[in-house]
Amino acid sequence: MDASTAQHLSIMSPAFAVEQLPQDGVPEDDWLVLVRAPEGLTVVREARGADTAEQWIGFYGGATAHGLDIPGMLSAIVKPLAEAAIPVFVASTFHADLVLVPEPRKQQAITVLEEAGHQVKSQDGEAGPRH
Repeated sequence: MDASTAQHLSIMSPAFAVEQLPQDGVPEDDWLVLVRAPEGLTVVREARGADTAEQWIGFYGGATAHGLDIPGMLSAIVKPLAEAAIPVFVASTFHADLVLVPEPRKQQAITVLEEAGHQVKSQDGEAGPRH
């Protein structure tokens, strides 16, 4: 990886749920990301205790915010995860990317991202485990 695309990623807490509502659906007020597309409304929100759906862990690159004109930032995160066969769901902001991975793959994702040259920390500032 090019050193210019190495990022400081924070693990978001708590876990998230990703769900799809009908095109005219209205989400509850606890959403984090909304994307309305022809097939419906995709909602990312904090997972609730009663959720039975798959839960996702978020890696956010806000500590290494970048402009829209910087190429390769999202690819630098997603490519090593794809090579490790870890599924992702991505939402981008103006300055950074939120990359979600299934909760059971959290430790593997941390390892893969660190081996790719990224720094991973939890929101409380603790670094991810070194391997």
